[in-house]
Amino acid sequence: MSMVRIAVTGATGQLGGQVARILAAEGHHVVAVSRNRADSLPGVEPAVADYADPAALRAALSGVDALVFVSSDGDAAKMMLHHRNVVHAAADSGIAHVVALSGLDADLASPFCYGVTNGYTEQLLRDTGCPYSVVRASIFTEFFLHWLTAARSSGEIRLPAAAARLSLVARTDVGRCLAALAVAGPTGRHHDVTGPAALDLNVIAAEAAAHWRTPIRYVEVSPAEHCVEMARAGEHPWWMYAYSSMFTSVRQHRWAATSDEVAALTGRPATALRDLLT
Repeated sequence: MSMVRIAVTGATGQLGGQVARILAAEGHHVVAVSRNRADSLPGVEPAVADYADPAALRAALSGVDALVFVSSDGDAAKMMLHHRNVVHAAADSGIAHVVALSGLDADLASPFCYGVTNGYTEQLLRDTGCPYSVVRASIFTEFFLHWLTAARSSGEIRLPAAAARLSLVARTDVGRCLAALAVAGPTGRHHDVTGPAALDLNVIAAEAAAHWRTPIRYVEVSPAEHCVEMARAGEHPWWMYAYSSMFTSVRQHRWAATSDEVAALTGRPATALRDLLT
């Protein structure tokens, strides 16, 4: 395997930092791109560039062979602007391979705000002609633990998911897939990166209850009830909208697909929910 110069955006975050560490440990020259200097990552070259600064992004990506593009965050309109900046900077820099993080629900027709953002980003990559590979990740298990850990105290998972199934995926599995694709070369397609099984909320609640040895049950609430409960809990209006639109997507069974891409790309099986409940 030849060593290449690989940039990783969001390198001070959990996912970007993991990818940067994996690639540096393999001996690649890693450029850690972040808003703040990534001095805490050993063996990498820090590059300061905000997603909102096209000139800084072009400078950070100069001379790079491959880019692992970890998504921005915040409201969807700002994310689309950020993603356009990154994709155009990659194209202007002549990068030979862009590995982009996307979502299983990447679709301009999705009810989920970030499903639209991801669909827009994938379209940008195709339109610019950048050689690419796309990781369409399912909902991160670590993200979903937000509701499970709350239920550990309350005894209830109160969500508007109906009977839909979720193929929750470990963030570390997504990171390993991004790193593997960065050195494998462009595939020109998307890879559905999911957990090993699609589980409904009753099964998820039962697994958590068995592991933690505490009663937990799934209580289906309506979308309106969910919004009221989020408001009472003091949730920010943007995240109320984001969560509501995500669960509309969940109810449309957009997060139920499973694949063997984790094993195919990394040589290791996908991590099961029960393994992350400790």
